[in-house]
Amino acid sequence: MSQELKPVENLNETEAAEELAFLAAELARHDALYHGQDAPEISDADYDALKRRNDAIEQRFPVLIRDDSPSKKVGAAPSVTFQPVVHARPMLSLDNTFSDEDARDFVASVYRFLGQLPDNSIAFTAEPKIDGLSMSLRYENRRLVTAATRGDGTTGENVTANIRTIGMIPQTLPAGAPDVVEVRGEIYMAKSDFAALNAEMAALGKPLYVNPRNTASGSLRQLDAKVTASRKLRFFAYAWGEISEMPADTQMGMVEVFKSWGFPVNPLMQRLSSADALLEHYHHIERERPDLDYDIDGVVYKVDRLDLQARLGFRSRSPRWATAHKFPAEQAFTRLTAIDIQVGRTGALTPVARLEPITVGGVVVTNATLHNEDYIKGLGNSGEAIREGRDIRIGDMVIVQRAGDVIPQIVDVVMDERKAGSEPYRFPTTCPVCGSHAVRDINEKTGKVDAVRRCTGGFVCRAQAVEHLKHFVSRNAYDIEGLGSKQIEFFFESEDPTLMIRTAPDIFTLEKRQEASLTKLENIDGFGRVSVRKLYDAINTRRSIALQRFIYALGIRHVGETTAKLLARSYGTYEHFGEAMRDASTFTGDAWNELNSIDGIGEVVARAIVEFYKEPRNLEVVTRLLLEVTPEAAEAPVASNSPVAGKTVVFTGSLEKMTRDEAKAKAESLGAKVAGSVSKKTDIVVAGPGAGSKLDKARELGVATMDEDEWLALIGG
Repeated sequence: MSQELKPVENLNETEAAEELAFLAAELARHDALYHGQDAPEISDADYDALKRRNDAIEQRFPVLIRDDSPSKKVGAAPSVTFQPVVHARPMLSLDNTFSDEDARDFVASVYRFLGQLPDNSIAFTAEPKIDGLSMSLRYENRRLVTAATRGDGTTGENVTANIRTIGMIPQTLPAGAPDVVEVRGEIYMAKSDFAALNAEMAALGKPLYVNPRNTASGSLRQLDAKVTASRKLRFFAYAWGEISEMPADTQMGMVEVFKSWGFPVNPLMQRLSSADALLEHYHHIERERPDLDYDIDGVVYKVDRLDLQARLGFRSRSPRWATAHKFPAEQAFTRLTAIDIQVGRTGALTPVARLEPITVGGVVVTNATLHNEDYIKGLGNSGEAIREGRDIRIGDMVIVQRAGDVIPQIVDVVMDERKAGSEPYRFPTTCPVCGSHAVRDINEKTGKVDAVRRCTGGFVCRAQAVEHLKHFVSRNAYDIEGLGSKQIEFFFESEDPTLMIRTAPDIFTLEKRQEASLTKLENIDGFGRVSVRKLYDAINTRRSIALQRFIYALGIRHVGETTAKLLARSYGTYEHFGEAMRDASTFTGDAWNELNSIDGIGEVVARAIVEFYKEPRNLEVVTRLLLEVTPEAAEAPVASNSPVAGKTVVFTGSLEKMTRDEAKAKAESLGAKVAGSVSKKTDIVVAGPGAGSKLDKARELGVATMDEDEWLALIGG
C-alpha cells in the first residue's frame, strides 16, 4: 500500500472498500505480533494511526463496515445478557490422574481397550494444562461467527463480542480452511499482565484481584466489550469441535494446522511414544512451571492418531483417549478454629473445618473438608489408621492441601503445636438442624458400617428439604433462572401460604397462588415487578423438560447426571420408568432384573432408586409434580439408521476381534443399549467362546443369538 494516502473525504467507494480490507488484515497481523509473539513491528502511535484511519473511513462509508473490522474489537455495544449457545459437539472435561503410577495406568488402559500389547507403538501428545477458561470459536466460510464458553458442556455462553477484542484470535481463517470449523482452546491472563493490572488497581486504591484465572473469567464475562479489551486476555488453541473436513489425521497434526491458521499454540507440546517419555516431559514442564508466564496445573496426555481416538471413544463425561496429569497439591499451615456440621439433601452430616484465612495456591482458603467422623478420628474407610492415628481437634495447627479445583482438605496435624487440655472432637449423634437421630447405616450384604452418618428426619428435616429444593433448581437439573439459594431459603421460610415453597411442586403453583394474594411478591424487598415476571417466565419455560434432567432433579441418592442419562435412555419415557420402579418394589421379578441389567447400574444404585419410590412421601411429591410438568421422552439414538439402534445387546464369552470394552463402546455409538444380564427385553446376545449361563438363558427366553463375526457383519464391520 502506498505511503501517500488520499484524504478520506477524497476516497471513492471502491478505494474505501479496498483500504478497509487492507486495514483489517494489517491490524490483525500487528495484533498477532504483539499479543501472540511479543514481537511488535510498529510503535503504539503508528498502530493507533492505522486504527484512526480505519474509523474515519467507516464513518464516511458505514455500508462498507466489515465483519472482521478492527473497530468491532473494542467498540462492541454492551450486551444485555449472554445468550446460550448449544455446542454442535459437547465440550467434555478430562479425567484426572495424580501420580506417575496413574499416568502409566492410563497408557496401559489405552492398550488394553484396543487389545494391543504395550509395545510403545501408540504415540501420545503431552502439553501443559492451562489454568484458564475453555472456549469454542466457530468459523463459517472462514469467518468467526460465534464464541462460546464451555458452560455445562452442552450449552455455553455467547461471548463473541468480547472474544473479538482479543487480538491474537483470528477473525478470519485463510483460504483452504474448512467451511465449518470450531477451534477450541483456553482463554487465560498472563502472569505479567495480571501483575500489571493489580499494580494499576493498587495505585487507584482499589481491591486487588485474587488470581489470573478468576480475573480472566470475570474479564471475559464483562457486559461491555471495551472492559474485556482492556484486560489483555490471551489464547492457546489445542482442540476442535464440529469440523466439515479434517485437515490432519493426528492430534499433533491438527495443532500444527491451527498454528498455520494464525492461532497461538503451546510450544511445550510434544509427541512421545512411551509412558517413560511422557513422565519425563511431565517433570520437565513441572520444573519449568515457575518460569512460565501463565498458570498451569498439570500436563494433558492424548492419543495422537485420530482413528485410534475414534475407536477409544468417550465415557459419559470424558474421552477414553485423554487424561490430565495434575501437579502435586499445594499445602499450607493454619489454625483450625471450629468444626461445623452441614446437612445435605440425602441427610449426610458433613464436617466442615473453619480455618484462620490462609493463601494456598493463590487462593484464600477459610474452609476445608474433613470428610466424615472417622477421618477426624484418624481412621480410614476400612478402619485402618491414617495420619499414624492422629485425630483432628479444634484449636490444632493443621496442614491444608489444595489441588486445582478440588475442595481444600486437612491432611495432617502439627502435634507439637497442639494446645494443652484440648479434647477429641465429639461427632453429633443427632441432627444439628432438626434434632432427629443421626445414624450410620450397616450394609446388609457386607455388614460394613457406612462411613457417613445420616439424619433420619427425611423431609421433616429443614436442611434436607431446603437442599432438595436447591438441587432441584440447580444448573444441571431444572436450572430455573432467578431461583437461587437465597430465593429458595426465602420461599421455604415464608409462613404466607401464597409464598411458601416447601416441595418442588410448590414452585410451579407459585404464580397461581400469588394471583389471589394480598401480599404481592413484587412488593417485597429484593424483588420487583420485572424480576418477578422474569421468575414466573423462567418457571413456566421449565414445565417441559428432558427426562434425564427430571430424573436427576428428583435427588435420588446415588443418581447423578450420568446415571440419570442411563435411566432415561433405557426406559425412554417417564411413564415406563416410574411404573418399572414401582413394580420393582419387592426387589424381585422382571422389573428389578431389568433395572439391574442396565450396564452401569449396580445393585446399590438400583436399591436406592427403588427405595425412593417405596417411600409414600416421595411418591406424593412426584405425583403432584407431574400435574405441573411434563418430562419429555428421551431422545432417539443418535445412529437411528443403524440396524441395532434402540436394541438391547448383551456381550458374553470371549471376543476375539475386539475387546469387550471396545465392543460395548461401538454398540452404544450405533444407538444400542448394552446390558449386563439377559432378560425378556434383551434383543441380541453376542456370544464368544466360553459363553455360559447368559447364552443358556438367551436360548431359554428365545432371544436372538449370534457369534462375533455375525455381529460385525450386522453392524457393518
